[in-house]
Amino acid sequence: MAGTVVFDLDGTLADTSADLIAAANACFQARGLGDLLDPVADQLIAFHGGRAMLRAGYARIPADRLLPPGAEEQDYPLLLDHYAANIARHTRLYPGVEPALEALKEQGHLLAVCTNKPQGLAEALLRELGVRETFASLIGADTLPVRKPDPRPYRAAVEAAGGEVAASFLLGDTETDRKTAAAAGVRVALVSFGPEGPGIDRLRPDALLHHFDDLPALAQGWLG
Repeated sequence: MAGTVVFDLDGTLADTSADLIAAANACFQARGLGDLLDPVADQLIAFHGGRAMLRAGYARIPADRLLPPGAEEQDYPLLLDHYAANIARHTRLYPGVEPALEALKEQGHLLAVCTNKPQGLAEALLRELGVRETFASLIGADTLPVRKPDPRPYRAAVEAAGGEVAASFLLGDTETDRKTAAAAGVRVALVSFGPEGPGIDRLRPDALLHHFDDLPALAQGWLG
């Protein structure tokens, strides 16, 4: 095997923001608050997780509306339930993902996913999108006692796929991915079509990926 390519999920393989925001808005609707988050303007908030979305929405509540104590703890399980029931209603793989994955496998690379999405949700989403069987391993937020940017989930993803960390790299879209790669001692490529767009270059990754069509050549250059 030439090496292992490890992928983040949300914002890297697929644009999941609309379904994530819909789940948060369902919680706000249940409280009679309407849709507090916008699926376009608030994309970046969505990729910071469910609790971040809830807090962002609560901050927009009119001053004359008071939330009961513990609202976040009450709403978070509801958000997860709504998301699980509607996990791929609007979510789509980014253009070129499937041919790129096939090309990587033809080059002899192992493929893995390391995400801060709960493992069960990540499994369900990848199956709904039709690509779960392409990946030799999947490590989620709750697979281990720690999550990214701790390097242990990354290492576990590589090892479970049958690869070696020294012959691997991470493809992601956030500062968390940048920090994970640094902690694991591997290269990182960040996508310029994710929630931050080309501005993600501020993190100075080892490479920027502008389209999945370019990924096989990048992997060949880094992993052989």
